[in-house]
Amino acid sequence: MSSHKSHLEGSKKLILVDDSDNKIGSNFKDSCHLGEGLLHRAFSVFIFNKNSEVLIQKRSNKKMLWPNYWSNSCCSHPSVGEEVGEAANRRIYEELGIKTQLFFLYKFKYHASYKNIGSENEYCYVYYGIYDGDIRSNKQEIAECKYISFEELISDINTNPGIFTPWFKMEVDSIFRNYFTKIFNQ
Repeated sequence: MSSHKSHLEGSKKLILVDDSDNKIGSNFKDSCHLGEGLLHRAFSVFIFNKNSEVLIQKRSNKKMLWPNYWSNSCCSHPSVGEEVGEAANRRIYEELGIKTQLFFLYKFKYHASYKNIGSENEYCYVYYGIYDGDIRSNKQEIAECKYISFEELISDINTNPGIFTPWFKMEVDSIFRNYFTKIFNQ
């Protein structure tokens, strides 16, 4: 079953975009991540609890790029014809077994290569939500997950940056500098 799911995920069509995030076409997920990658839409979700801790996940060892690296609560791609926010809500349920309101923070473009395997070349939309219930992580996607204080996370990233995904480190920095107060002073 897991190899069938992986094949289906790899054959999913992603939204290709230009440098201004305008749709310019589509291509298969695997093709979007090979070599230098094709610029496509993606999203990252940060789930916080009421104690201001963030849920982080260790990516499954089945991931093509950055397996067994720590990252944000959930990240993925909208499919062709799917709005980004809709996809983010779908994936937090598929990966974490949760439903909560998500709020858009910002979007940014980045490129990061992983060994000689492939790259992330994404226009990434960043969302956050607050959730305090049970987490039912999808073991095909997530090796483990845990809540951690933002201060401890920043310290861990500074001490051992090599165990975290590149987009996650960029997002943590931006959220801490620009959005953390906004998130918790609503």
